[in-house]
Amino acid sequence: MIDFKPKHIVFLTGAGISAESGIKTFRDSNGLWENHDILEVASPSGFDRNPELVHRFYNLRRTQLLSDEVHPNEAHKALAKLQKEYSGKVTIITQNVDNLHEEAGSEDVIHMHGELIKMRCKESGKVLTKKGDIQPDDKCPCCLKVGNLRPNIVWFGEYPMHMDRIEKELNSCDLFISIGTSGQVYPAAMFVNLVKLNGTYTIEANIEETNVSDNFDDHLVGPATQVVSKLVEDILSIK
Repeated sequence: MIDFKPKHIVFLTGAGISAESGIKTFRDSNGLWENHDILEVASPSGFDRNPELVHRFYNLRRTQLLSDEVHPNEAHKALAKLQKEYSGKVTIITQNVDNLHEEAGSEDVIHMHGELIKMRCKESGKVLTKKGDIQPDDKCPCCLKVGNLRPNIVWFGEYPMHMDRIEKELNSCDLFISIGTSGQVYPAAMFVNLVKLNGTYTIEANIEETNVSDNFDDHLVGPATQVVSKLVEDILSIK
């Protein structure tokens, strides 16, 4: 385990950290729309063909996220605590489109796949916070045109957001911790390889081993609420 005091810790979080908060995904048997072709609701071409379908899909996901059923869990809270109390720098990069890190108290979270509670003007690129439903005939507050609002989500065929900043954070960290990621989504699956080029110590925390587990220096198995909480306490106790 960690035998030094890191100056800069980078966390990469995935669906596994939010699963215990009650977040449903659309990629497994319990998903919201398990029988839908994902390209119909998560691609630019799908949006062009049927914006009503796409907006309805994300409206449902947004409604669930903001419902009383979903709350930050102990893993989210532990990372927020570490950000506040640790003497070094703590950066959180997430593949998740929920806002549970922020709800737990984390700041300046890097959302590489976008955010459910934000929309984007197709014409100007301006990002707007929107917690209610969006309809295809809504007028965009930015350009004042009908139909120009789209979910601020990275769809299939689109490049992840904030990659220049992510690369800088990865190049400057001396501890990299991946939590609840599948190791199957690129470029995030390559982050461990990038940081190891700089001699960065790496830890994977997951409910089970992944395709990239062998690339990490250490591997922690268990629910995020348990594993992450203990890991954070261990880091805070380093002298």
